Amino acid sequence: MSTEEMYLQRHGLLFPKETHSTESLHFAQEFKFKDEDVVAVTYPKSGTVWMQEILPLVLNGGDLTPIQTIPNWDRVPWLEEKRLALVVDNLASPRALVSHFPYHLMPPSFHASKAKVIYVMRNPKDVLVSSYYFHQMASFLHDPGSFDEFMASFLEGKVLFGKWTDHVKSWKNTELGDRIMYITYEDMVQDLPAALRRMSDFLGRNLSEEVIQKIAEHCSFKAMQDNNMSNFKLVPKELLDSDKSPFLRKGIVGDWKNHFTSEQLPTFTSVLRKEMEKETFSLPWSLD
Repeated sequence: MSTEEMYLQRHGLLFPKETHSTESLHFAQEFKFKDEDVVAVTYPKSGTVWMQEILPLVLNGGDLTPIQTIPNWDRVPWLEEKRLALVVDNLASPRALVSHFPYHLMPPSFHASKAKVIYVMRNPKDVLVSSYYFHQMASFLHDPGSFDEFMASFLEGKVLFGKWTDHVKSWKNTELGDRIMYITYEDMVQDLPAALRRMSDFLGRNLSEEVIQKIAEHCSFKAMQDNNMSNFKLVPKELLDSDKSPFLRKGIVGDWKNHFTSEQLPTFTSVLRKEMEKETFSLPWSLD
């Protein structure tokens, strides 16, 4: 299938037609945010599914029912995807959502509300590797070609939701003040209980240490791999072929070292450096 057949092109970005439609993007713009809503925003392959596991437990005080009974795409739906319109009336309050939208595509009601955002960033080199494998297993995304070819597409922004640098810049330069919390995938891998404490405080939940440890245990990579409500095994093989690559592949930091050649690394880092050189914020990882 051609790119035109696989993707919607809107706002200069690519959206897969399997999960998005003109109607779903319109529904997202008309969506009415409530003050108590929480949205985890990520660039694709930066910890979205992890946040779909974490948010319900942090918000409900550790009750495992939602993560054991509701598929993650229905318990914490994507703002921009088709499923939201189908499940929005079933969402428990406070509602948790995820989104890959850059900041400027958030709906008017978001800006008018007090809804909170947790923005999760991941080392772009690991994002690239994770995305490469995801494109291999997902039949509704274009064939990534070689790693070299896919890296070129990634750097040019010819991938889902555009350039990584544009996405990060859009969310790092907001004027949301205390409505936004920034955390990295690497923080969560290194010390999940500490990350959960930060989220608990940010969301005004004041969870006990016992509950924090319980949530950390049930949101470990292994626990999510074993949870059919979270590991995407409910998705037909024609759409996601886990024989090509498991959806929850490794969940580690630094896998890029196993993929980048000595020629690819300086190419990748020089492009990102150039695009970030005028920014006043610093990234939490070295780009080298």
